[in-house]
Amino acid sequence: MTDSPAPLLKPAYERVLLKLSGEVFCRDGEGGISMSELESISAQIKRLVDSGVQLAIVCGGGNILRGKQFSSSSGSINPATAHYMGMLATVINGLALQDALENAGVPTRLQTAIRMEGVAEPFIRRRCVRHLEKGRVVILAAGTGSPFVTTDTAAALRSREIDADILLKATKVDGIYSDDPEKNPHAVRFSEISYRDVLHKNLQVMDAQALHHCMEHGIPILVFNFRKTGNIEKAVAGENIGTRVLPTVESRTES
Repeated sequence: MTDSPAPLLKPAYERVLLKLSGEVFCRDGEGGISMSELESISAQIKRLVDSGVQLAIVCGGGNILRGKQFSSSSGSINPATAHYMGMLATVINGLALQDALENAGVPTRLQTAIRMEGVAEPFIRRRCVRHLEKGRVVILAAGTGSPFVTTDTAAALRSREIDADILLKATKVDGIYSDDPEKNPHAVRFSEISYRDVLHKNLQVMDAQALHHCMEHGIPILVFNFRKTGNIEKAVAGENIGTRVLPTVESRTES
């Protein structure tokens, strides 16, 4: 006899924007795309959809190519061109995630900020919202369609456009620290922090433009470790994981 699956956690949010960085798509310390990693993340996403959450996902592309780094390391490629290359890398990730989700039985739509109707729908806000209302996961790729804009900023903008209740930023660390925890063993993790404190302390979790968009619209941000199985569901259920970035709070570290 096999154990029955654990019951679904009750969602605290109805509509969620999940930002998946490029490192989600590959094994730790590697590049490219690992379908086993995508299968694992797809299983977590399926549980969210089954619980009734409306989910949009913004893909990063750093596992394939980072436009900013590529443009700075090669004088032969125009920086704007390098950023467009990075945007196309997010589309490759979006296609892989779409297949993994649909193999798991999750209905999806892939939308891109750069028109490429042969592989995806163009991003149209009303169409995106309608897909969400029908229970489809909408994968948003190609950033904003403009160079020199990060996918974090794209996630913040899309959160505003679709009226998301929260922006979840899935990373390989378990929240926001006072310093780089890999370099400073004495760095402490915040359980809650305000947008202004993140900016004032220059904590490198999201770029300033993304934070300003969320701050202006009052969209809470949760930064958490996606590699811990079940954390995506726990994040949507409002459990105490990661670091919450909120409009006005007294910054609190973990005790």
